[in-house]
Amino acid sequence: MFTQSSHAGRKRLMRRASALAVLAAVLAIAVAGCGGGGDGDTTEASTTTSATGSGDAAAGKEVFASAGCGGCHTFSAAGSSGSVGPNLDDASPSYDHVVTQVTEGGGAMPSFKGELTEQQIQDVAAFVSGS
Repeated sequence: MFTQSSHAGRKRLMRRASALAVLAAVLAIAVAGCGGGGDGDTTEASTTTSATGSGDAAAGKEVFASAGCGGCHTFSAAGSSGSVGPNLDDASPSYDHVVTQVTEGGGAMPSFKGELTEQQIQDVAAFVSGS
């Protein structure tokens, strides 16, 4: 049989394992590229739109899917319903804002500068800002 001290130790071990599991889940979400965009301000003026940007929206739709953006963002044009990052239908970010956010990251969203080419970033910006 277990003594009271070994029972307490087992409970402590289970609590630590549970805390580590939660931490691992949070880190997995952060590493996956999900998250908000800084302070959430999407009211900046758009000087470049997808119509005048150098991105291809059709190619950007494929980049959005392959990069896993839909796992974090709700965006009807992509058929996604993620709830970790900003809802892109509501945010309606400008082309320039998307390029900056995807390139530099911010909030819990990491930079995709090393993961996507400049053209892929421009393509996803054209898709997100033009849909």
